[in-house]
Amino acid sequence: MAAPDYVPTDPTQKVRTYSSPPSRNRSWMADRPGDLPGEQPTGEGFGVPGPDQGYALKLARLFLDQLNLGALDVDDVVAGCVAVACKRSGLFGRAPIVHDLRVAFTTWGFLDESPDSELVELRERLFPEVASSHHYRERREIVDLVPNDALQRPHAEIIADYQTGWRQLIQT
Repeated sequence: MAAPDYVPTDPTQKVRTYSSPPSRNRSWMADRPGDLPGEQPTGEGFGVPGPDQGYALKLARLFLDQLNLGALDVDDVVAGCVAVACKRSGLFGRAPIVHDLRVAFTTWGFLDESPDSELVELRERLFPEVASSHHYRERREIVDLVPNDALQRPHAEIIADYQTGWRQLIQT
């Protein structure tokens, strides 16, 4: 390890150099308790994993002044739509970007000045209290209502589809 110049050293002492750790005879195996062998587990309730998904919370702040919440709490709306945005970014295998949030807020009609009354009723049934960690299942329901194939299209197409009818973006 390097030492500052003011630390006295013995000039007769051999200088240490870097050496690689010893090589292993076999490759690493997931054989300890708690190790997950193979691929990321999939199934109901696992969601879509992706890198840096917490960044979506920061990006969501960019939309706060544009949201038309109706009777809903802003934290609940952000929690539900951030989850949808994280699903979209995870489907692409990347961190969330601003277009993921725009797609999520648009899909649920929060960027629309006058959303369809049926969509408003659906939102008022699904979104209350989803910001609470105790309501994870309810948040998953919001995410699961938006099909993967709808989220995997370009964001401009998704926004155009919302303009023609929100029902093609949400499976009710």
